[in-house]
Amino acid sequence: MSHLSNEQISTLQQRLREQREDISSRLAYNEHYGMAATTRENISELSTNDNHPGDLGTEVFERGKDLALAEHDELHLDRIDDALQRMNEGSYGVCITCGQPISYDRLEAIPETTYCIEHTPQREVSSKRPIEEEFLYPPFGRTSMDEHDDQNGFDGEDAWQILESYGTSNSPAMAEGNEIDNYNDMEIEADNELDGFVEPYESFVATDITGTEVFFYRNGQYRKHMSSTRHLESEESLGTGSNEY
Repeated sequence: MSHLSNEQISTLQQRLREQREDISSRLAYNEHYGMAATTRENISELSTNDNHPGDLGTEVFERGKDLALAEHDELHLDRIDDALQRMNEGSYGVCITCGQPISYDRLEAIPETTYCIEHTPQREVSSKRPIEEEFLYPPFGRTSMDEHDDQNGFDGEDAWQILESYGTSNSPAMAEGNEIDNYNDMEIEADNELDGFVEPYESFVATDITGTEVFFYRNGQYRKHMSSTRHLESEESLGTGSNEY
């Protein structure tokens, strides 16, 4: 500890004790993030055995989060206690990997550290991902055939579009497009694909069995067509539009 003055050691020791007191009081105040109570007590049920696991999904998630927070604080406490013990033994402030002094600036930022900046195990965040995630890219995995010019059959994207048309938990704010404000337009490529139709107008223009009575379905394509028609008529009235549309 020759590279640290008595004043610096005293400052770091005081900071470690303050951190320890803060973490200990926080754990005691909230009963280790609620871990002292059972799941049955948290949901006010006599028993959790008669519930489907899906019914307890939120509670299981919250219990896992509380457990992680409690373990993080307990690990922090162990590191603080270890640092205080090394101060008493006279080995504080030395990297356990290379044996070189740890700079005071680093100790001031992380007083419980046992590594210098060059040998800290968490210096860089790994970008490696599990090999199983390769099947998640591109979207829809290996069943998406949009990238193949000779593919025009039913693929994974089409299957998802059918499922998505029945509704999802997403809102228009989470849709792929930037200007989607309608739940009916949220499906992937909703504007580009018309099931069973070639032209958009075919999806809202219909006749009776004799072909004499013409009527319209006021669906999304109908509203878009009427909106664009009114826009063109407005331009024509100002002399800026075209007669062809």
